[in-house]
Amino acid sequence: MNCRNANKISIVEFLKREGMRIAKENERDSWFLSPFRSESTPSFKVDKTKNLFYDFGEGIGGNLIDFVMIYKKWDLRKTLNELSKGSFSFNQHKPKQPTKKAAKYTIKEVRSISSPALIAYLEERAINLDFAQQFCTQVHYQFTSEKTYFGLGFKNDVGGYELRNRYFKGCLGSKSTTTITQDSSTLSMFESWSDFLSYLTLKKQIPHEDFIVLNSTFLASKCVNKLNGYEKVKTFFDNDEAGYRATLLLQSKSTCAFRDLRKHYSDFNDLNDFLLHKRIG
Repeated sequence: MNCRNANKISIVEFLKREGMRIAKENERDSWFLSPFRSESTPSFKVDKTKNLFYDFGEGIGGNLIDFVMIYKKWDLRKTLNELSKGSFSFNQHKPKQPTKKAAKYTIKEVRSISSPALIAYLEERAINLDFAQQFCTQVHYQFTSEKTYFGLGFKNDVGGYELRNRYFKGCLGSKSTTTITQDSSTLSMFESWSDFLSYLTLKKQIPHEDFIVLNSTFLASKCVNKLNGYEKVKTFFDNDEAGYRATLLLQSKSTCAFRDLRKHYSDFNDLNDFLLHKRIG
């Protein structure tokens, strides 16, 4: 099987074969709970017309081959070989006349964190509220319905927001890293806003360092050139395969003193998990 034929296989059909169920659907799109993380609100969209996927939480998308290589962690040869074994229907999506797209979301208000529910959420994660107030906001937003939602917003470098509350994990706008500079020769890097704020909470201060929050390990490769000019780079990524790959990539490209600090919380999933257990202990 070649790439052209493989990408004619319906992504929706492939996901169903993998045991995933459609959470909601309209004429153009099918929505699933993301296969890359646990969530209760579907943020993984398949455009049935173009046969393309997009995961709003991870900020990644592409065709079927792209998805299978990421999801299965296979190389291209194995992906094509395995797809050729399946009795998939070659759903050749015929382009339809494009309809005018409505905005996927509308941000209604951005303000300081004041919601008791969001404050309680931060407390549950043992994150210092003062630090959260400095780097996060309370974002009120709408999707296609009239209902307004709100969550903690962590702004990225292109104006998008990482959105979190007890029930939702996603991104409004374009996915990107978040860079915070203090004219330092040391750069500390984190996977997520919660790990970054956990670091500040553990330190009980904002160290004189520059910070980059990936917001997704898929963006680690975008940060390689940003390492230039630093005397020291410290990484605080998750103790999983994605965290390992991101660490290895940046370490291999770094020309300065590089410190992988996962050893300090090697028994825990990530820095926030370490902070939570430290509080309980």
